[in-house]
Amino acid sequence: MKTRPLLLSAIILVTSQAEAQTGPSPLRSIASANRKAAAQPVVQGFVNAIQVYPYSEGSIFLGYTAPGSVTDIALQPGETLVAVASGDTTRWVIGDTTSGGDGSGDGAPKRTHILVKPFSAGLATNLVITTNRRTYHLRLASTAATAMAGISWTYPQDDLIAFQRKEEAARAAEPVAAGLDIAQLHFDYAISGDRPPWRPLRAFDDGRQTYIEFPLALVQGDAPPLFVLGADGKAELVNYRLRDRYYVVDRLFGAAELRLGLKKQEVVRITRIESTKRRRGA
Repeated sequence: MKTRPLLLSAIILVTSQAEAQTGPSPLRSIASANRKAAAQPVVQGFVNAIQVYPYSEGSIFLGYTAPGSVTDIALQPGETLVAVASGDTTRWVIGDTTSGGDGSGDGAPKRTHILVKPFSAGLATNLVITTNRRTYHLRLASTAATAMAGISWTYPQDDLIAFQRKEEAARAAEPVAAGLDIAQLHFDYAISGDRPPWRPLRAFDDGRQTYIEFPLALVQGDAPPLFVLGADGKAELVNYRLRDRYYVVDRLFGAAELRLGLKKQEVVRITRIESTKRRRGA
């Protein structure tokens, strides 16, 4: 009579051990991931009646609707709608429209709006919106009377990229060096050695810093490290920075080498030539 309870206990033990070895079930993993990815409306996120979510790829944005009310899902201005798909197209009205654009007269870019309305309370569905820029995942629920007037997004990644581009443009507009005294510039440098695509066009200094100008090929490929040659002929790394197509070296040197490659190394030497006038005045 004790055989059946013992057998049941053994089955439960084996099942528990199997779950412990294999981890949680796929359904539990999916449910957990969806809960963690859900972005709920919060008081701080409202701008008037519009909930503004920070966009993050893979997030599920929640929207609450109600029968008799239309919820406006506004995409990024200038974003082009590709497709809209919903899990329930029978009990939800889903459409789209645009605002702004050339016909608006205010110069604002065209903006796409997805309009959703449930037929009754107690419904739930998902919405996938694809555009030329990104994919939005939304989870919609209908209540008896409370509906969100609208949903829109901020785009932190786009803002970061725009800021970086602005910074790069500002740096590109800056001169390689400011306050140079033309009378102090020294252009007597000899460039010798191999002829790789990145071979410098010229080198000069202002008595304090050395500037090495490269062709555009430097921007498109690998930048060779710079070594200064000491009096004993030994090479040592030197501090320098890349500004546009220039290496700016915070010192003068008699000779230096640009080296690139391992097995077949390309070497270009830069030698500072003292003028006759300077040698006489030394």
